[in-house]
Amino acid sequence: MVESNDRIIVQKKSDLKFLEFRNLKTHQDILTHCFTTRLGGVSSGECTSLNLSFNRNDSRENVLANYCIIAGAMGVDFDRMVLSHQVHGNKIRYVGPEDAGKGLARESDIIGCDGLTTDVPGIPLVTFYADCVPVLMLDPVKKAITAVHSGWKGTLANISLEALRLMEEKYKSNMEDLQVAVGPSICKNCFEVGAEVYEFFINKYPWCDIYIDRCNEKYHIDLQQIIKRVLTDYGVQEKNILLSDTCTKCNSDVFFSYRGDMGKTGSLAAIMMLRETI
Repeated sequence: MVESNDRIIVQKKSDLKFLEFRNLKTHQDILTHCFTTRLGGVSSGECTSLNLSFNRNDSRENVLANYCIIAGAMGVDFDRMVLSHQVHGNKIRYVGPEDAGKGLARESDIIGCDGLTTDVPGIPLVTFYADCVPVLMLDPVKKAITAVHSGWKGTLANISLEALRLMEEKYKSNMEDLQVAVGPSICKNCFEVGAEVYEFFINKYPWCDIYIDRCNEKYHIDLQQIIKRVLTDYGVQEKNILLSDTCTKCNSDVFFSYRGDMGKTGSLAAIMMLRETI
């Protein structure tokens, strides 16, 4: 069971449980956020119970009901939530007022985007996970947010670096101001790959061998630490990076896990929204 600690806060409302990250929670005057668990929804079977993806083996009615539950618990507007459409790439979509509700309350033209970003208050950004790494960024000075989905392919495509560059260019963010939370995802011990994937990583990041262990012709890769190195190399302060240190596969009773559930699973979500301020 996952409990509150010095990195995460477990919020409980009846059967519903979701996480908040302590470094982001410090800025609750301008930001509301959460990372969901699989607990507290209405879905059944392999998607029991808080599945938030329309692309799983679940009914649309169940998923909509689950969104109503989490939106109510967070105090955000269901009708303004914007959903990503992920393809394990590195494309990030800016979300403006005209995009509110896309993917949930109305049709969406947001296609092939593994990240969402905005500086507009009142629009909850939703990205999806089931072992891949959530990377949530807040610039509390410029009041801008970015959330990216970084699986092993997205990590190779360096989506976190793309997010930093976007925030620097679009919002004029100073890297030293950024707060970054790296959410629950598959841990090093559970993420086992073959030689081909290992070679991909070594070719992309020649320094990453220190985050990889070899065991019986297989390799165990620490995606969170590789992402953290990318962030610090670009200027994000180490003290401003929170690693949740929570594995979705090790805790598949709490989180949906693609590997832990052998592909038959639902989807978790990271939700971030800038608050209206006076």
